[in-house]
Amino acid sequence: MSENYYDKSASKNIFQLKELAPDQLKAFQQFDAAVLKAGALSKKEKEIIAVAIAHVTECPYCIDTHTKKAKVAGATLEELVEAVFVTMAIEAGGVVTHSTHVHNANLENSPDELYTRSNLRNLKELNKYAPDGFKGYSNFSQTAMKEGKLSAKFKEIIAVAVATATQCPYCIDVHTKNALKLGATNEELAEAILVSSALCAGGAYAHMINMIQSYNE
Repeated sequence: MSENYYDKSASKNIFQLKELAPDQLKAFQQFDAAVLKAGALSKKEKEIIAVAIAHVTECPYCIDTHTKKAKVAGATLEELVEAVFVTMAIEAGGVVTHSTHVHNANLENSPDELYTRSNLRNLKELNKYAPDGFKGYSNFSQTAMKEGKLSAKFKEIIAVAVATATQCPYCIDVHTKNALKLGATNEELAEAILVSSALCAGGAYAHMINMIQSYNE
């Protein structure tokens, strides 16, 4: 394999999947196409979400493909950058909210149920011991989520999609409620979540070109 793992020329290996796993390939392609077609969310909105999720999976192939598709669908670079900042905010938020378990671990009788809303009360402990950092995080999160080139509602929809990809139950809860308050529909949220699902699968799909290349060397 080349020293550069992400060489676009390696993408030719993807064609071998038609012989190696034709049924699975067809089913994934149908899934991907169904998820990304216009519905309650536009094609442009879905491709923006796809770019945001591709930064969760850190798949350069997906970033490249969906950035180009988003551009064709009418997304501006400013919109894409704002969407990725939402990803950053949710990933940072997942770490911060999960820090509540550090406080629970210090308790003599730690709660049996890890994921409860009451855990979020423990965020005051993080603010207590690292106030400057917590203030910086809070300001960054609020700034990333405020209305800009993308509406506050759409940013919350993106946030829900990202939260499902990062599997943060606290983030899913908070941003689903925020999205609904701002007028997001169940259909929009469902479509955003399925885009997230397809992109999470797509990262593994795309990286199979590296596996095939390594195997054939």
